[in-house]
Amino acid sequence: QAQAGWLQHDFGHLSVFKKSSWNHIVHKFVIGHLKGASANWWNHRHFQHHAKPNIFQKDPDVNMLHIFVLGDTQPVEYGKKKLKYLPYNHQHKYFFLIFPPLLIPVYFQIQIISTMIRRRFWADLAWAISYYLRYFITYIPFYGVLGSLCLLTFVRFLESHWFVWVTQMNHIPMEIDSEKHRDWLSSQMAATCNIEQSFFNDWFTGHLNFQIEHHLFPTMPRHNFWK
Repeated sequence: QAQAGWLQHDFGHLSVFKKSSWNHIVHKFVIGHLKGASANWWNHRHFQHHAKPNIFQKDPDVNMLHIFVLGDTQPVEYGKKKLKYLPYNHQHKYFFLIFPPLLIPVYFQIQIISTMIRRRFWADLAWAISYYLRYFITYIPFYGVLGSLCLLTFVRFLESHWFVWVTQMNHIPMEIDSEKHRDWLSSQMAATCNIEQSFFNDWFTGHLNFQIEHHLFPTMPRHNFWK
């Protein structure tokens, strides 16, 4: 599932086939039929992230719903406004109890299903239904309904940790702030960093250990980032 996530990311960035239409079709198949998610939902979120990475109110990836505070300025703003929804001085402790285990199994699943229905992404919904049909037809004979649901939840629980580690390690250490109206190149560089290259890191991260190159050349096939 994690590797299918990196694969749909490739198709979503139109970096596999020469024709955009082929990328779009296979993107819907991979994210819909292999993962049970929505291509339109992903595009809407991810393109905002690439346009304005690490910018509050514009990058959905740094919208922490008052659960965490990020960067240097947000904690100060929350302090001045006396916004204390949670004990943020302990967020480094409860981060591991909330963000990695719940992002994909709970938050993303609710957001994906509600978005497909609310915005009438019926084609995406059909692809997602095909994923669940295939999954339950495959596993119910072995584990029953409850066992299959538990397996699905456990797989997404593990994948969520994997996803959070990869996506946060190359953005969160960088500048996170409000809009500063920088030029595009500077804004990309301020929000991204790379992780050491190795055969394992390339595989584990879907080559997103080359986050700088990915943000500067988002349609480049990922196996070329190292060049």
